[in-house]
Amino acid sequence: MDPQEARNVIEAVDLHKSYGEVPAVVGIDLQVTAGEVVAVLGPNGAGKTTTLELLLGLRSPSAGRVTVFGLPPHHVAVRGRVGAMLQDTAAPESLTVTEMVDLVGHYYPHALPTADVVARADLLVHASKRVTQLSGGQRQRLSFAVAIVGDPDLLFLDEPTAALDVHARQAFWEQAREFARLGKTLLFSTHNLAEADLAAERVILINHGRIVHDDTPARIKSLIPGKTIELLTDATTDQLETVKGVQQVATLHDREAPGIRESSRPGLHRLRLQVAEPEPVLRAVFAAGHRVEDLTVTEASLEQAFLHLTGDQGDPATTAPRTRRH
Repeated sequence: MDPQEARNVIEAVDLHKSYGEVPAVVGIDLQVTAGEVVAVLGPNGAGKTTTLELLLGLRSPSAGRVTVFGLPPHHVAVRGRVGAMLQDTAAPESLTVTEMVDLVGHYYPHALPTADVVARADLLVHASKRVTQLSGGQRQRLSFAVAIVGDPDLLFLDEPTAALDVHARQAFWEQAREFARLGKTLLFSTHNLAEADLAAERVILINHGRIVHDDTPARIKSLIPGKTIELLTDATTDQLETVKGVQQVATLHDREAPGIRESSRPGLHRLRLQVAEPEPVLRAVFAAGHRVEDLTVTEASLEQAFLHLTGDQGDPATTAPRTRRH
């Protein structure tokens, strides 16, 4: 076996999957090495869920090959090293939280203590509840407990925080980071791009069944030229649109900019400017004598990059090759 392939936890080569005549995955090549935390992003229908199912061995590829730890993903030796938290996981509703975790743990050769897993999933106070008594967020945490009880070396998470509140999401990602600090591999999909930006060291962006970008969050964000200026000002949209270097001007309402205080002076309104470079634009605004309050300048967000890179790209057969990591 090739030394590079031997150290890859996941290896996919020219992976294809079609449903009838409809292609869902088109020629994906992918390598994930031990200890990486990887986010898989893409618009609805882009092929990311099918890709995860192929990597898990839940579906068979129409063409190409997948290996996990150098073996087919459905191999028994792989099953004992992989945990998965899926959106459609069904749990026997007559079991309690403790019974469910304990049951799944018996399928693994080296399961973690049930009580420890329940605690890590923040379910101790719900340990004796039956599955039918759990809220959506509690069921989500139970799915996480079931995914980690086998002490897996590779963990798949499909929309892991979809039903969690803010505090539960923070607790979840702390547990996930602890998992990664142990040198294990984490592959997750999410629609929460802020989470992907914070949690992932690598982002794989799938569109039209292809990997179109594969890089760090910072490098993907750098593909969006320019920066964003938000400010309170008496300058009108028409006036700012004529300033050299301003690409777009939008009026913001309070609900679009939470946490920013209202102006203490009348006559100001909140605007967001997309600019090539902020310094010359701001110099022009001040030189024109306009009033400015609550000024912030930010880099492009991962969400902006996502929307830009997954916009209308025309015929998928002509989609540009992905940006490869270095």
